[in-house]
Amino acid sequence: MQASLHTAQGLAPLRFITCGSVDDGKSTLIGRLLVDSKSVLQDQLESVQRSGETDLALLTDGLMAEREQGITIDVAYRYFQTPQRKFIIGDTPGHEQYTRNMVTAASTADAAVLLVDALKLDWQNPELELLPQTRRHALLVHLLRVPSIVFAVNKLDAVADPALAYDNICRALRQFAAHADIALTALVPVSALKGWGIVQAGAPAGARWPSHTGPSLLELLESLPAAQSDTNLPFNFPVQWVEKQHDSGVTSQGRRIFWGRVATGQISTGQSVRLFPSGQTAQVSAVLDATRKPGSVVAGKSAGVILDREVDLSRGDSLLSADVPSQGQDTLELTVAWMDEEALVAGRSYWALHGHRWVKAKVERVAYRLNIHTLEKENTQSLQANEIGHITLRLQEPLLTRPFQQSRPLGSLILVDISSHKTAGAALVQ
Repeated sequence: MQASLHTAQGLAPLRFITCGSVDDGKSTLIGRLLVDSKSVLQDQLESVQRSGETDLALLTDGLMAEREQGITIDVAYRYFQTPQRKFIIGDTPGHEQYTRNMVTAASTADAAVLLVDALKLDWQNPELELLPQTRRHALLVHLLRVPSIVFAVNKLDAVADPALAYDNICRALRQFAAHADIALTALVPVSALKGWGIVQAGAPAGARWPSHTGPSLLELLESLPAAQSDTNLPFNFPVQWVEKQHDSGVTSQGRRIFWGRVATGQISTGQSVRLFPSGQTAQVSAVLDATRKPGSVVAGKSAGVILDREVDLSRGDSLLSADVPSQGQDTLELTVAWMDEEALVAGRSYWALHGHRWVKAKVERVAYRLNIHTLEKENTQSLQANEIGHITLRLQEPLLTRPFQQSRPLGSLILVDISSHKTAGAALVQ
């Protein structure tokens, strides 16, 4: 592990989320990381004092409703760094009704830390059952292709036999992960409240604590890889914004600049491209990076593209490698995490948002739902709120997608209620 920690220096910033069931200690854990890494100013610490004690959760729970109820509702992002690495943390809600916020944060995460509250489980039982929301969040981060999944067993300082509790909980987590085909990165014992196992491994001398020989949670996070961009796939560039150029420092004869983020592949000057959905072809006369400097841009980075001629291209359209077919797909097989209180049923229509492109869509079939307890596929005619299932979607206009296992940006879309405009579901192309 020491070798991997040394190589962590110079790694890209790690974007990770904390998730799990309600009151498992997610906000407190992040507060502890911020305080113990000395990323919080003294006046910030003083502002979260309650009855003479520091309420670490208030460092991330910023909404008035969150502070009043002691829960997390919206995703709160915080930033900190150690001598080895920079971090972007997303504190996600544990309540079922806010699952959509957790899914939003997980969709761009490099790692997920799933907290498990030892006090909520029958920790003395070798065959203990995990909480439903722990299972649901683990399945969601797995479906969303979060590269590293870490389980942090919290509040072990508050149980009578921490070693027994940790062993039994780890056994249950490993069995569940094996059954769900989830690749576990690590299991870590922690006390977010006291700071044990967070920055420094283990607990103070004399404290009852599991005999864990691995690194602390922070040491582990410092060594995790950031998600790799899809540079090995053909070029795909969804257009987000069209700028009528004035002075960008490149010769373009006043042509428009098409801005967006490269989804897959890379783009360079002189490259031949095909337009979607028109099917026209053109050549790239200049490429600008996010700072408007000319040069090649790879997947995951923002770019401005100038073509050799004027074309009809607007927000929601795409530029592709010239040798890639641009017909798109009008029928999709999707895994869906349903978030709306109104059930998903066959025959209903929604807006499908893929990248920056909006398309009307109709549910042709609900194939099954996934039982989060048994992991069995159950026949069903509908999906209720917070259920995960498989559907067939018919699109009014084709979309350029790839299976989610190949590309996160091209393999994901959201379904939006046509009348209320609420996000109804997150869908992954199979």
